Amino acid sequence: MRGSMQDNAALAADAFLAWWQLAGVDHAVAEAPVDWLRPALSPASAPHRTETAPVPKPRDLPAFHQWLESDSDHPERRWPARALYPAGAVDAPLMVVTDMPDPADVDAGALLADRAGALFDAMLRAIGLDRSHIYIASLFFARPPGGMVEAADLTAAAARMRTHVHLARPRRLLLLGDRTIRALMPTDGAASPNSLRDFNHDGGTVPAVATFHPRLLLGQPAAKAECWRALQSLIEEARP
Repeated sequence: MRGSMQDNAALAADAFLAWWQLAGVDHAVAEAPVDWLRPALSPASAPHRTETAPVPKPRDLPAFHQWLESDSDHPERRWPARALYPAGAVDAPLMVVTDMPDPADVDAGALLADRAGALFDAMLRAIGLDRSHIYIASLFFARPPGGMVEAADLTAAAARMRTHVHLARPRRLLLLGDRTIRALMPTDGAASPNSLRDFNHDGGTVPAVATFHPRLLLGQPAAKAECWRALQSLIEEARP
């Protein structure tokens, strides 16, 4: 009787181990983590990677716009979201850069729309400009799920924006929002707040000022005074 029970236990153990091996678990521990919920690809079905030559950077602003709209390697291609591309002409007196489209922007089909857009238009009027005079862009031309981006994507978008600013050739640059500022113009605290600073791009530098995004000002009206001090540095320089 005891021998029969031992045989049955051994068969059960063999069956248990075989079940886990079929599921893909053939080691008790491993050096690298494994996503057990993702089916393993057979060699025949695994995607074939080929080495491709690096895509040359666009040489002018129209080519850059076309590259944004057509290249498949941009991080935004992974997100099921509507694309909102930059708008404006080269050599604008002011280029405005925000982080990404807000949900209201996606619905409206334009950056800085709805209530935040109305406040932004008021900010422009305060420095003697309107949207017809400026160039508007965003770090990301589409909104990721939950509005969250990976660090590697943020680094790639910042590098892309430095090329963008170089080709757009604005006279001044206005950065809106904390994420935009941290990606494009991190500071060690030595620079004077609300003042023009040099922004380094692919072709040199351009004077830039950073301030709050209008969406934050809607919820924190007390920050408008600090925003106004930042905009004052653009009043004389940004006029067409």
